[in-house]
Amino acid sequence: MTVVEESPSVTRAEAKSEPIRTAGQTRGLPEHISQIRSGLTYQLSDQDPEETQEWLDSFDSLVESQGTERAQFIIRSLLQRAGAKSVGVPMVTTTDYVNTIPVDQEPEFPGDEQIERRYRAFMRWNAAIMVHRGQHPEIGVGGHISTYAGAATLYEVGFNHFFRGQDHPGGGDQIFFQGHASPGMYARAFLEGRLTEEDLDGFRQEKSKEGHALPSYPHPRSMPEFWQFPTVSMGLGPANAIYQAQLNRYLHNRGIKDTSDQHVWAFLGDGEMDEPESRGFLQLAANERLDNLTFVVNCNLQRLDGPVRGNGKIMQELEAFFRGAGWNVIKVVWGREWDTLLESEQGNALVEVMNQTPDGDYQTYKAESGAFVREHFFGQRPETKEMVNHLSDDQIWNLKRGGHDYHKVYAAYQAATEFKGKPTVILAKTVKGYGLGPHFEARNATHQMKKLTLEDLKGFRDHLRIPITDEQLEADPYLPPYYRPEASSPEHQYLMARRAELGGAIPERRTHQQKQISLPAAKSYAIAQRGSGKQLAATTMAFVRLLKDLMRDKDFGHRIVPIVPDESRTFGMDSFFPTAKIYNPAGQNYLSVDRDLVLAYKESPQGQLIHPGINEAGAVAAFTAAGTSYATHGEALIPIYVFYSMFGFQRTGDAFWAAADQMTRGFIIGATAGRTTLTGEGLQHADGHSPLLALTNPAVVTYDPAYGYEIGHIMRAGIERMYGGQHPDPNVMYYLTVYNEPISQPAEPENVNVDGILKGIYLLKEASIDGPRAQLLASGVAVPWALEAQQILATEWGVSADVWSVTSWNELAREGQTCDRAGLDDPAAQPPVPYLTQQLESVTGPVIATSDYQRAVLEQVRPYVPGEFHTLGADGFGFSDTRAAARRYFKIDAHSLVVKTLQTLAKRGEIPAETPVTAHQKYDLNNPNAGSSGNAGGDA
Repeated sequence: MTVVEESPSVTRAEAKSEPIRTAGQTRGLPEHISQIRSGLTYQLSDQDPEETQEWLDSFDSLVESQGTERAQFIIRSLLQRAGAKSVGVPMVTTTDYVNTIPVDQEPEFPGDEQIERRYRAFMRWNAAIMVHRGQHPEIGVGGHISTYAGAATLYEVGFNHFFRGQDHPGGGDQIFFQGHASPGMYARAFLEGRLTEEDLDGFRQEKSKEGHALPSYPHPRSMPEFWQFPTVSMGLGPANAIYQAQLNRYLHNRGIKDTSDQHVWAFLGDGEMDEPESRGFLQLAANERLDNLTFVVNCNLQRLDGPVRGNGKIMQELEAFFRGAGWNVIKVVWGREWDTLLESEQGNALVEVMNQTPDGDYQTYKAESGAFVREHFFGQRPETKEMVNHLSDDQIWNLKRGGHDYHKVYAAYQAATEFKGKPTVILAKTVKGYGLGPHFEARNATHQMKKLTLEDLKGFRDHLRIPITDEQLEADPYLPPYYRPEASSPEHQYLMARRAELGGAIPERRTHQQKQISLPAAKSYAIAQRGSGKQLAATTMAFVRLLKDLMRDKDFGHRIVPIVPDESRTFGMDSFFPTAKIYNPAGQNYLSVDRDLVLAYKESPQGQLIHPGINEAGAVAAFTAAGTSYATHGEALIPIYVFYSMFGFQRTGDAFWAAADQMTRGFIIGATAGRTTLTGEGLQHADGHSPLLALTNPAVVTYDPAYGYEIGHIMRAGIERMYGGQHPDPNVMYYLTVYNEPISQPAEPENVNVDGILKGIYLLKEASIDGPRAQLLASGVAVPWALEAQQILATEWGVSADVWSVTSWNELAREGQTCDRAGLDDPAAQPPVPYLTQQLESVTGPVIATSDYQRAVLEQVRPYVPGEFHTLGADGFGFSDTRAAARRYFKIDAHSLVVKTLQTLAKRGEIPAETPVTAHQKYDLNNPNAGSSGNAGGDA
């Protein structure tokens, strides 16, 4: 069968005039005709049409006599035999534009449909009224009415019969709600008594109505006891749902928690499926056979501005895509009113019309009338026009789409939850703005429409049969009343009974069930304090050694979840392969090529290391799922995501914001950090700004440590903050930048200022001579340059310089800003003094700072540095060269720090004016080949 699609070169009239290809025809089809069955018979000659018809009649008889289930088995058997006989049959990636589940295979609907319809109407009313009331002239906060109006049936069938709460014996399901449908979830919570009218009136007014406020979308950070998953940044919901389903299996396979009876549901929009993240991880779900996962795609055929595929068919496209990716696909296209028409003698002709009609026309039909549908849809062929002669225009208008039919949706959900071996996607056809009236239904602008006119309100009330009078609506059209039945009403009792049987309210986020965990013993951090002795070691290696010891802690180590996107060997983490192993639910069913090596690649269902492949976005999704397991499962996991620093926040910053919203806890390790440490890799690998990107996320605590012992203290403080149960704000992610440049790692100094390490700065090495004074600040890999500059200044120029290790420019700046804010909050009080100011207010001389980042990273602390402050920075694009040459080019190396210090002292009159000129010439500062700060080595 075929589907007609419009193209710029073919008019709709011309397309409809093309005859449908039948058995025996071999002529080529016009380009605008696409094959709905993936070309099963296209360009094949039917040499005996009569015999072909006999086969088709025989199959029809089989269906009629023994049903569709038997017919499916026969067809599958024939396809299997065809393959065995080398008879080429193309893959059927799409089916006719009809329901996947035949009528004879639909289960009985177990609920009371009428009573469910009643309180669903109450929810739809309250959801719309909540948004409408938010448009009062003095408020005008916006909102979305139409998404939930069209998807209410999809949600309510789930709420009433499938979605299991956290009190369910199996542990409860995880539901990723479509972000723009949030008013519907608030409306249900209102009926359940979880929210009040005052709460609903606080929609999108989180500070002005604090205490009775609802965030615009699913924001766990804003409603930490209500929402579990943030989903409104479209594309991230599908990605995170897949990795949540993977985490559930990971927990089960590793013996941490039995998750075998938990299901993940993700409600998505058909327009949202154009986001790369929406489709980019489907192979993971298929490869790992995540049959604990169901996508429900609300196919209302509209995105924010217009049709998703005006000239095409988005449901068919998605069917082909998901089926090709290895998913089980269920289409819910038509409601039960269509069943009789489809089973009639003209049913095949009707299917042809359904196949041929593009989405743009389907959208138009639902914005018009029954008479319009009769003429323009059924009127495409004489036999289909005749088949509805007995129906009135109203009856034609009431032919529902499948996503609005309780029976059809229930059948799809049951089939999805019972299917084994593959994840399932349900493609449900709906109408955006369903029931809101002709100004809303299926209109291109419906997503942006927030207010209902008085006429709309009355029509919507009548459609839903809400017991509210005209007088109540006319009293103030901006403030129409909510409606909630009495607690003793049949609707309320039924509603509450269904949720009680399914395990309690949804959505709900719980943290009080989190098990107390044993934190690592002090000896687990000892390796970080020892230094590297006579060997050189990069901070990446210092971190990996520490991580290995933390994973060996018998009471804590199993909770660590290392996540590395295909760079384990680069980061020296291949030593984890044979011991911790790589997680793969299928194990390792092949003979490993490096099996004889000590560090052989090893996969296992009990593996601890999550290896997403070359896939940073997937790695962040895995990080988010693991880092919120304390809330979703009551089991604390400590995800440690290690990646090329350049490809962290820059590539997946939106996903990290969603992780912050979901209150993810864990460590983010930006390895091969800095603009000049990986210069052999070139421009796109040179990170000179990731701390700035991290700074924009309020949940990210950023450090740029220079030495292993600094890393040890930071890691320990982070683990205790996130999982110790004492800190007032544990919901943070620690970002540590580490480097691949081997340096001498000193042992931890006696009486080291641990408080300074954690707050962002401490005095590393005082000056050893008397002379003109200066303060040298550096972070990360630049600290050795500052120590080198200190020595040069002392021995060659008689300058006395102290060296400070700045472990966090970001945290110093944030703490300073907090002090500023305190002064503004209470001008009468004495404002607190920033920590950086406290450390530097008693020292002498100018402050000169350097790092392997652009100057903006350092400049953020300028307001809190007392006295004169100068910064050096690696501004501009990175490039391929030696480390020493790159640092000299950017003028951030030891000799550049020396000359800048001398310039500053000369301007102050503390040394002769010609000194910096002499030093500049001596060090040939403009010549990259004269640079000497840094060394070769380190993986890249």
